Amino acid sequence: MFRGIYAATSAMLVQEKMLDVVANNLANVDTSGFRGRVAVNKSFPEVLMDRVERYTIVDEALNEVLDDRKFFPYIRGRSAIGSISMTNVLTETVMSTERGPIQWTDNPLDIIVNNDGFLVVENGNGIFYTRSGHFQKDSDGQLVTHDGDYIIGDGGRIALGDATKIYIAEGGQVYADEELVGTLQVVSFETPTYLRQVNKSLLAETEESGAPQPAENVHIISGGLERSNVQIVNEMVRMIEANRAFEAAGRVVTIQDELSGRLFQSVGRPTA
Repeated sequence: MFRGIYAATSAMLVQEKMLDVVANNLANVDTSGFRGRVAVNKSFPEVLMDRVERYTIVDEALNEVLDDRKFFPYIRGRSAIGSISMTNVLTETVMSTERGPIQWTDNPLDIIVNNDGFLVVENGNGIFYTRSGHFQKDSDGQLVTHDGDYIIGDGGRIALGDATKIYIAEGGQVYADEELVGTLQVVSFETPTYLRQVNKSLLAETEESGAPQPAENVHIISGGLERSNVQIVNEMVRMIEANRAFEAAGRVVTIQDELSGRLFQSVGRPTA
């Protein structure tokens, strides 16, 4: 009986995560270079269920002594309570690799990466990757993104100094007052769909995405931006579907709870 509640609750959790993904996509619909996320659901024939337990000092002491799950099942505050069949689980989110629409700005510091590569940027948290070519010059004369992250070239950060005329060529060469000051570093990944989203436009490599490799056939277009590839209509459809599925699963939980209550009442009723 309770497995029905667990299955419906699992479905509600999946739809809740789906709504989170859709909300994140819609929040970044105007973010240049943003690639929408896609939720991946899988149906498993058997899923092990567990119950969250309070992790006490006594439990921790027993764990150190026994050091074995089969003798002490409450390791890390969880206890196995059985399995459930045909459960839908959200396993991961992946990045859509479809290119976004182009917006022409005529700004020499706005660029489009016209291949599947990613620009390399750096901030206080390390090295990251982005499709956003919305650049600017900071107060120190460094080439940075609109969020202030440093653009990394083949020789490190790109210094523009006091230049008033900046030009970025098709091969990624950056010229400041007609002097070559650096070349944009553009990289590619074996499986870019598994890049992890860090913030609105930054991505981080993962084990599944593979390590960055120098991109081939780099083609930079100056004077424009790649907009977000999120399609509002599609996201709204996903939101409506997720809401309806969440409500349906919620009704199943209510029905299962009512049936359980009737069962307990009938079993506990004395017979004549």
